[in-house]
Amino acid sequence: MPFRLEIERSSKETGSNIVLALDPPLDKPNRMLSRSNEILKAVTPYICAVKINRQLVLPVGLFNGVQKIVGLIHDSGLSAIMDCKINDIGYTNRAIAEFYYRAGFDAVIANPFVGWEEGLQPVFEVAKKMSRGVILLVYMSHKGAEEGYGQKVRNSETGKPMSQYVVFARKALSWQADGAVVGATFPEKIREVHAILRDRVPIYSPGVGAQGGQIESALMAGVRYLIVGRTITLAEDPAETARLIRDSARHYLEA
Repeated sequence: MPFRLEIERSSKETGSNIVLALDPPLDKPNRMLSRSNEILKAVTPYICAVKINRQLVLPVGLFNGVQKIVGLIHDSGLSAIMDCKINDIGYTNRAIAEFYYRAGFDAVIANPFVGWEEGLQPVFEVAKKMSRGVILLVYMSHKGAEEGYGQKVRNSETGKPMSQYVVFARKALSWQADGAVVGATFPEKIREVHAILRDRVPIYSPGVGAQGGQIESALMAGVRYLIVGRTITLAEDPAETARLIRDSARHYLEA
């Protein structure tokens, strides 16, 4: 099943639009692996997918450790997203995507700054070949995002200035991406991107909780999936915290 349909299925089955950012604190690799497994098993009923970053892949290893976590994610009926922010030349980008897809990841996050030709085109090609997904990074959740994603660039067609993230949102449409990332800390940016994407490309939003993003404002602005990490992974009771976040998001969506 294509990635976008798969995550929609798991979201309906769990009644959740929460993507767990499984980013445990830096520790010995075996402890990071065991802690990740503990958190995952506890929160599985309350999430629809899991996002893993390089801070777990680097110490634990892709095929030695992380692949086992991906197996647990799939055994729970959830999707696995690799937040590698692919951002190199096409030859390297293709290899990066293939390695993560072979390890079992259902989708990768890529950075549109590198462009299409000899940039992200090979990633989309291998994703289509392997029936996987590509999510584009449109606007990040940290304060310094304005320096890059928020800068003004010249529209090549009209010659008028345009925000970089607007250009990226339009690329998400034209490249037929499976999702677009926009930080929950910037609901006004979410609203602007959603006006471009509508329901054709779902918005994934990190930054809820630890970075100050609010569930209600993000959802009301047009977010489809909330990416939540430290608020859950560092909680005294990750399962209960995940349940409360899921129920809160469900309440706003139903309202």
